[in-house]
Amino acid sequence: MANNLDLGSLFGTVTEQLTQKKDSLNEADTYNHDHGDHMVQIFSLIQDAVAQKSDQPVADQLDFASQMVKNEAQSGSGQLYAQGLSSAAKNLAGSSGLDQNSVMTLVKSLLNADQPQQEPETQHKGGLLGSLLSGLMGKSESQESQKGFDMNDLLRAGMSFYQSQQDGDSTMESLINALMAGSPLGQSPHRAQSGSIVASTIMNFAKSFLN
Repeated sequence: MANNLDLGSLFGTVTEQLTQKKDSLNEADTYNHDHGDHMVQIFSLIQDAVAQKSDQPVADQLDFASQMVKNEAQSGSGQLYAQGLSSAAKNLAGSSGLDQNSVMTLVKSLLNADQPQQEPETQHKGGLLGSLLSGLMGKSESQESQKGFDMNDLLRAGMSFYQSQQDGDSTMESLINALMAGSPLGQSPHRAQSGSIVASTIMNFAKSFLN
């Protein structure tokens, strides 16, 4: 079994999925009707950026992608993903590759859903979403880095997961809903929709590639 994911292949798959769903994302954007176009642009830039730095460490690839998106994708979504890429680069610094454990850090960081919690005594609770993601990827909670949420984000994510399960969603769908509840992307319906596509594509790609 391969141990590491290739970022170019991973983000290429995300770009393909967003391209297929571009029209529906544009329709979901009731204000400008161009969100799908922006998302395809953003992830095409990311795909190109990591390909240019494919011989460098994961963190360097992500940092370069962050700068490219920040400079060339001026939409609000573009700037949010630039921030997420920058956060992912910092959180994955020193990583020799992207494996089952670190791919979960990538997803949370990319969606800006990895905010550190404010109270030290809530540290043990901050791993809730991480442990759920770990379960999906076949890892134990002790193997997942504990980034944590602040309490409001934790409660929002937990309630979203619970409600999704009550509505009969799959575990994957419930996890994605919980991720979006803890992300600023979840504050607008069209960004929540595209963010869900991004997260589910990355996790499905990682699961099929690494299992």
